[in-house]
Amino acid sequence: MTQTPAPTPGPSHAAVTGRIAFQGEPGAYSHEACKRARPTMEAVPCRTFEEVIETVRKGDADLAMLPVENSTYGRVADIHHLLPESGLHIIDEAFVRVHISLLAVPGTPLDQVREAMSHTVLLGQCRNFMRRHKIHPVTGPDTAGSARLVAEKAEPGLAALASALAGEIYGLDNLADKIEDRQNNTTRFLIMSRTPDFSRRGDQMMTSFVFRVRNLPAALYKAMGGFATNGVNMTKLESYMVDGVFTATQFYADIEGHPEDINVARALEELAYFSSSLTVLGVYPADPLRAAQLG
Repeated sequence: MTQTPAPTPGPSHAAVTGRIAFQGEPGAYSHEACKRARPTMEAVPCRTFEEVIETVRKGDADLAMLPVENSTYGRVADIHHLLPESGLHIIDEAFVRVHISLLAVPGTPLDQVREAMSHTVLLGQCRNFMRRHKIHPVTGPDTAGSARLVAEKAEPGLAALASALAGEIYGLDNLADKIEDRQNNTTRFLIMSRTPDFSRRGDQMMTSFVFRVRNLPAALYKAMGGFATNGVNMTKLESYMVDGVFTATQFYADIEGHPEDINVARALEELAYFSSSLTVLGVYPADPLRAAQLG
């Protein structure tokens, strides 16, 4: 059974300056997450999640901002496959409310807008507003990319659904703000670094890890028993196939607590006994919005 060793304590990341990589164009919601969570850092756009990870691994950026799940649409496809193999470590999480704005070329009144372009997912989140104002949805490349295209086309009848940040970047007027149907729509991001940091302690810490159970009867049930008996709250447990075969299953989990807490240490020890592999991906403070979102 392989298990990651405890990393040496790292420096606090609260005042880090440098570069943080994200997937998408400038003005994407991942870009907004970078500005909120690391306002002093330069945000670096990348085409894919793999490029984000590689940018950090090569040292061209200090941190990666990766979305892992949305409160409305569930987990981000493929991201859990990338995390264990990335060689990066989770040092923080960021919960970002998805507020959608209607953006148009300067001087356009709302009643002139006939079409709104955005990613399919975002179009589905503004149905009530679109119906009320008789605006036809148009599928675009993504949210920030749609804002860029609207600015380039400069057609008063065509608007974009994107973040207010995208409107600022591409010089568009914000005709309406927070028009999403669900006001609690939230995306959870993980901030990842080349080096781990177990040094921080706070009122609520989170630990994320992946594991594979041994080929024994009721192995998963027995592996989970240690968390129940030691009073450790598991906030997430997801399974996914690895290596393209049905018999190889890996589990991703988030728990409350720090590996040095006695009850967490005992629970992880019991998990390790019933697992063929166990890798801690990171230990980090819970975002203040976590309690509000889960409550």
